[in-house]
Amino acid sequence: MEYDEAPLFGVFLLFQTYCMSAFSPSDLKSILHSKRANLYYLEHCRLLVKGGRVEYVTERGKESLYWNIPIANTTTVLLGTGTSITQAAVRELAKAGVMLGFCGGGGTPLFAGTESLIEVAWVPGQSEYRPTEYLQQWVRFWFDDELRLTAARMFQQARLERLAAHWARSKSLKEQGFEPSLSELNALILASRERIASAPDVTALLTEEGRLTKQLYRLASLATRYGDFTRAKRGESLDAANQFLDHGNYLAYGLGATAAWVLGLPHSLAVLHGKTRRGGLVFDIADLIKDAVILPQAFVSAAKGHSEQEFRQACIETLTRTEALDYMIDTIKLTAASVSQMAQLSAK
Repeated sequence: MEYDEAPLFGVFLLFQTYCMSAFSPSDLKSILHSKRANLYYLEHCRLLVKGGRVEYVTERGKESLYWNIPIANTTTVLLGTGTSITQAAVRELAKAGVMLGFCGGGGTPLFAGTESLIEVAWVPGQSEYRPTEYLQQWVRFWFDDELRLTAARMFQQARLERLAAHWARSKSLKEQGFEPSLSELNALILASRERIASAPDVTALLTEEGRLTKQLYRLASLATRYGDFTRAKRGESLDAANQFLDHGNYLAYGLGATAAWVLGLPHSLAVLHGKTRRGGLVFDIADLIKDAVILPQAFVSAAKGHSEQEFRQACIETLTRTEALDYMIDTIKLTAASVSQMAQLSAK
């Protein structure tokens, strides 16, 4: 049987025209933030736009070497010492929703604009088209002290879930020789769950968070045979484990800032780290995965004598493989919906 090709070709042209009008190239390249794979820390280079792509340039003698950054698949870019960036590059990063941070050597400490040293400050892309539903749910309960405490408890319980799962099941940690006492870990988590559930206020929750983390430092130190360890204030220690903890925490802060930005939540609406603390919500969100992922890797890398680059790469691979950003976003969504519903019921 023979077919007249002309009508078929006409239908194909019509379909092609429809597709071109329905989808833009940027739509086809868009990747959900929770599925993006890349975090970058750059130093001694220049970020610019070349041939429509965002690239960073390094110098080697008289040569200039250009390296492409796939911004559609990137969540966070940290610019360290000796870096500069063009306005065009900032514009492209903002359009792709990439979180931009300015920092010192090794990723810490973090700076932004012309301000003096502060703990967390990110430069998010500006867009009026982020979702509104999560902010509306958030503010529905945020001004009620009891409901805000409920949200903080949910965050802390989610933190414990992630901690228990990753320390017990991570193939990567086991391959690196990290095998803590799981019976002691489970006992600590069980006791912490009870204290979180009965915490009368945010101060009690923060106290419990610090108490548990201190015990986790001890377990991680024993599991890696690292030796005596004392957590130092940020930037005040030459100890490898402390430096890696500082460094890795800023990767977690970058993911936390990205999760809040994607869902349209301002960083000032914290549930745990204080109503007036700058970047408080970023700390809250980052805490969901810091103890689970960053803490053990910091001790493993310190014990093995890894460089900062090796440690950073190990953290990024683990954060990507364990879908840490997914977990952050899903926890925020669940908390917003659940506590918002409680606020509606209590108002009736």
